[in-house]
Amino acid sequence: MSISIKSEKEIELMRESGRILANVLEEVMGMIKPGISTLDIDKKCAEIIKGYDCIPSFLNYNGYPASICVSVNSEVVHGIPNKNRILRDGDIVSLDCGVIYQGFHSDAARTVAVGEISKDARRLIEVTEQSFYEGIKFAKEGHHLHEISEAIQKYVESHGYSVVRDLVGHGIGRNLHEEPQIPNFSQKRRGPRLEVGMTLAIEPMVNAGRYDVYWEDDDWTVVSDDGSLSSHYENTILITKGEPELLTIRR
Repeated sequence: MSISIKSEKEIELMRESGRILANVLEEVMGMIKPGISTLDIDKKCAEIIKGYDCIPSFLNYNGYPASICVSVNSEVVHGIPNKNRILRDGDIVSLDCGVIYQGFHSDAARTVAVGEISKDARRLIEVTEQSFYEGIKFAKEGHHLHEISEAIQKYVESHGYSVVRDLVGHGIGRNLHEEPQIPNFSQKRRGPRLEVGMTLAIEPMVNAGRYDVYWEDDDWTVVSDDGSLSSHYENTILITKGEPELLTIRR
């Protein structure tokens, strides 16, 4: 397994890619309200990305037909925007997006409320986000990948939720998906030792019920098998000599 170590110049380009993506997601999150379609979200996202002179990472990636994944309620990831999918008060929606800036990808996801949501839905979103931060406490030079995975799983399960097993995080850089794969659950192997200059997309996907999922007939949309709500939180990070640098957080 060969994991790319980024040069200082490459890191600067990834910082800019991440900064732009953070802004894109903030703008898209600001338009989420009852009554809009998931296709409206995609059109707005594509427009914003174009305004930054960037390219959507997801558009036409392995045939994916949109610039952003919009996954509602029990949809875990990869929901395809559709003019007939209208957001309603009480929904939760996961927005997963990436941009390419001068040849370098960034990747991030947020799950947000549509109008007023239940306390249970709010708690799921909060636990998913915090599980990311629990994981990256170990995203430091000299630690091993499994420490991130194990921390995420422990935190999620301590709150009564399940970590999806069929999908994982990944390395990122010149390619959207690079080595290593980054599970959100404990592994028997320690995984690679983390080194300065690695760039990783850490992305807990958490179901309120069981962790089992299935793929819908479009071969993209992943849904919780038991119909329970699902939440997704992701950032692109850089391994440094100290604390990890979060490249896709708005600063």
